[in-house]
Amino acid sequence: MIEKKVEIKGVNPAEFFGVNNDKFKHIKSFFPNLKISSRGNHISFSGDVEMVGVFEDKLKLIVQYLKKFNSISENNIDNLMEEEGKAIVADDHGNGIIVHGNEGLKVRARTLNQQKLVKAVNTSDMVFAVGPAGTGKTYTAVALAVRALKEKEVKRIILTRPAVEAGENLGFLPGDLKEKLDPYMMPLYDALRDMIPAERLKEMLEFGVIEIAPLAFMRGRTLDKAFVILDEAQNATKMQMKMFLTRMGMTAKFVVTGDMSQIDLPRSQQSGLSFALDILKDTDGIEVIRLNQNDVIRHPLVKKIIDAFDKADEIEKKERITKKENDERSARKK
Repeated sequence: MIEKKVEIKGVNPAEFFGVNNDKFKHIKSFFPNLKISSRGNHISFSGDVEMVGVFEDKLKLIVQYLKKFNSISENNIDNLMEEEGKAIVADDHGNGIIVHGNEGLKVRARTLNQQKLVKAVNTSDMVFAVGPAGTGKTYTAVALAVRALKEKEVKRIILTRPAVEAGENLGFLPGDLKEKLDPYMMPLYDALRDMIPAERLKEMLEFGVIEIAPLAFMRGRTLDKAFVILDEAQNATKMQMKMFLTRMGMTAKFVVTGDMSQIDLPRSQQSGLSFALDILKDTDGIEVIRLNQNDVIRHPLVKKIIDAFDKADEIEKKERITKKENDERSARKK
């Protein structure tokens, strides 16, 4: 048995402890066998020698994370508690900053898998980033594209999405084709607006330095000297995916992002992303990064929502299998 006391300094105590001590309680939940208490900025803890050492290391890691990112969520804490947690706050180029955005915004890879995505794009010309909503797939990819453009590694950025309606009909929206599609492309515009001044972005869009277009517009083209992102790729058909991937020029970077839980294609049609991941998974030069709930950096409720939907899907899947087995047994008896 050993007892220790450490002082939390150099960071905002309110951000460390959270509202009503919620974040501190979350940290404590990982160490049920330790006696942990706080008074002001001082934390006292006692228990098994080895576990006390682990807890002290994790506290240092959390403080390092706060010094680097200025804020921390329960999801971030979950990541830091994992074995590879140190990699998230490890010293790296530019202190982990991918690109400097507007109004002092520093766009960083905030989770381990986001960092893996950055590394994959740095080392491979084609990368698939797959994971649920809120994991930063698109945002991180756009930041990497903006960085590549600023550093003159590419001459243009091309952002594309398959124009598949998510329960809505584009045909009933007012305006011409561009006006119909612009709202659908809004997440891409939103990311760019964080990273490029408005007037400069307007010029880049006007002169084609940055192009945002539906996937169908890629047919017949060779995309060279460009950073190309296919977003919402789960809604591309097999033929569309083949068409897109074969547009790759000699000096291009391709990033494909998607969420396999949000396929809006007809049930009879296989997702091109699913098909591509299956047949290309062992191809040299192509990397696949899989993000998960621990990478969610939106409101804490988003992670809980994803977990609830995943559990419901699993129950539904089991019920379908059970029903199919029962139907087959009934058929055999007849």
